[in-house]
Amino acid sequence: MKRNLLLLIVATFVLFGCKSARPEGNFSNIEHPEWVKDAVIYEVNIRQYTPEGTFAAFEQHLDRLQQIGVDVLWLMPIHPIGEDGRKGTLGSYYSIKNYCEVNPEFGTIEDFRHLLESAHQRGFKVILDWVANHTSRDAKWTVEHSDWYYKDSLGNLAVQYDWTDIARLNYENPDLREEMIASMKYWIELGVDGFRCDVAAEVPTDFWNDAVVRLKEINPDLFMLAEAEKAELQYDAFNAYYTWDQMHNWYALAEGKIDADSIANFYVNYQNRSGMPSNTIPMNFTTNHDQNSWYGTDTEMYGPAVRQFAVLSFVVPGMPLIYSGQEAGLDKRLEFFEKDLIHWEADQNNMADFYRELIAMRDKHACLWAQPWGGVMAILPSDRPQEIFVFEREAEGDLCLAMFNFSDQTVTFNVDNHLVTRDSEFTLPPYGYHIIFSIGECFGTCDECDESHECDQCGKSHDCNKSKDGHKCKDGHKCEADHKCEDGNKCEQQCDHCDKTVKSKAKTEVETTDK
Repeated sequence: MKRNLLLLIVATFVLFGCKSARPEGNFSNIEHPEWVKDAVIYEVNIRQYTPEGTFAAFEQHLDRLQQIGVDVLWLMPIHPIGEDGRKGTLGSYYSIKNYCEVNPEFGTIEDFRHLLESAHQRGFKVILDWVANHTSRDAKWTVEHSDWYYKDSLGNLAVQYDWTDIARLNYENPDLREEMIASMKYWIELGVDGFRCDVAAEVPTDFWNDAVVRLKEINPDLFMLAEAEKAELQYDAFNAYYTWDQMHNWYALAEGKIDADSIANFYVNYQNRSGMPSNTIPMNFTTNHDQNSWYGTDTEMYGPAVRQFAVLSFVVPGMPLIYSGQEAGLDKRLEFFEKDLIHWEADQNNMADFYRELIAMRDKHACLWAQPWGGVMAILPSDRPQEIFVFEREAEGDLCLAMFNFSDQTVTFNVDNHLVTRDSEFTLPPYGYHIIFSIGECFGTCDECDESHECDQCGKSHDCNKSKDGHKCKDGHKCEADHKCEDGNKCEQQCDHCDKTVKSKAKTEVETTDK
């Protein structure tokens, strides 16, 4: 694949001169656990997940999530919630009263232990949401250690932003640091695999650096996710970070405020602008608990491009996130301080299968894995740069070509400097996407196969559409029609099998009949 790598570099230079999407020599000191490479994170909102809203009730969903293929369960804060200044009836998960206890609404510590054991038995990693920046205003520390907190001009517990239900911790106090690390150790010793750290940039970086060293003495494979986009956090403390900048650009793209050319330049310039180490891991998301509750549902934010941006989150470098209910087509903003049950029956567009296919695709293809295992993104030029975004990624001999149409019109375009297929002209429908792999698979829209074919499973005729596994009947049965001639080869003549003219596959690595 040396030739391929060379051409990828050339293709990038053709579009962007001497700019590289990955700066040289900027690497963190973090050694990622091996399991991270193809992992998908799933954020669990315990309160809204089931009518009971308990650990035990959520545990009943583990088999379903295992079948979908997610790897990491991120539990929103599980600790008791403060009552002083409580927002709403149930309060904010992020108003922590005691770091070493569980919210009685969710169950007991024994219930949590059982959930943790059940998750591990199924191969899941479990990380806890850790709120190191602040506690509730009635946390035991506010009475026992008031000197651990910032104070206002009147000597009262300081309020940060509009978070009137919390008190901000002051990390100038060494005793606070020791107690916070001791609290984190408690959960790691219990078997938790890591932490998603709330507003991580508000806590001193040297605290995180020290904490991680000491936590890894217990679990060398500790995984740390920062709710921050701050380069210095990634050098010695955190494996992954929030891609806030990317998400805001995606929103702007979906709203038509920027175009595909703008998003291409965003990726090319990102690491040079942000200073992020090349081997750290962006967490890619279309939504999360904050975005859903305060800003809008996926449909509100992305409109008809919901699936397109979900696909994008799986194929750009990084680690994808699925929020509770996305796999059921979550159709509402979940209340944050009240009980508001997820409508699991709302999956009208079969989003569970959609995410299952996305995860399976990512698991299979090394080019889509996270750094340092996965492929670097090489942006490719097209003759329709305002509407079309195209890139390639390659790793371990696995190569993919990813194409996205960010317009509301069908677009035919040319891409010449790619390596996956001999085709240079493609057509994508409005908000369409098409991922082609060097081993002959594809994922995306197909405008050639929406017709009736005889099914080799049941012998009946079914309407057929295209998936990454080839042509499948809309009822799930595999169609006989795979655009092959009777001798098994692609040819330039009419194929007797499906009565379509198809292109030769004799000397190319991949077949695709998509325009």
